[in-house]
Amino acid sequence: MTPADLVLTPRGLRFAGHTYPCTIGKSGLAADKKEGDGGTPIGTHRIVGMLYRPDRMPAPTTWALPIGPRDLWSDDVSDADYNMMVRAPYTPSHEKLRRADPLYDLVILTDWNWPDAIKGRGSAIFIHQYRRPGYPTEGCIALSRAHLHKIAGRISTRTRLIIR
Repeated sequence: MTPADLVLTPRGLRFAGHTYPCTIGKSGLAADKKEGDGGTPIGTHRIVGMLYRPDRMPAPTTWALPIGPRDLWSDDVSDADYNMMVRAPYTPSHEKLRRADPLYDLVILTDWNWPDAIKGRGSAIFIHQYRRPGYPTEGCIALSRAHLHKIAGRISTRTRLIIR
C-alpha cells in the first residue's frame, strides 16, 4: 500500500492520511461477487476513469470525461457490452449515468470485471456520492459529496482501491 491508495477500512475510506466515512454494498463485502448480489468486491482495483455532470459541476480533473444525456452502463449479462459504457438508444438492461438525483454527478470508475468482463461477475462498481450516511449501495463505495470531490481532485489513474 502507498499513501496514494484508497483503502477501505472498518472506519471508512482511508486516503492521504484521512479517513472518510463511506457506505458499501447492502450485502457487505463479497469474496465471490455476482451480478445483482449487492456485494462490494474484495480485492485490489485500479482507478481507470472519472465521469462528471458538466451541467452540474466543473471538471474535477483534466482526465475526467463528461456524462452526456445518452450515456448508460450495461448490466445485461447476456449482452456483448456487459459492464461497459454504452449510449442510448440501448435495449438491453442498463443503468443511466445521467441521473435525476446527484448520486452520479461525479463517478470514479474502477477496473472491477473490466475491460474483459466475465458474464455475471458484477458490473458498475464505482465510487460515487451516497444518498445519506449509512445508506448502502448496490455494491459501490459511496461518500458524501464534499469528501468525494476532495478525493477526486487528488487521485490519478495510478491510484488503487484496496478492499479487504
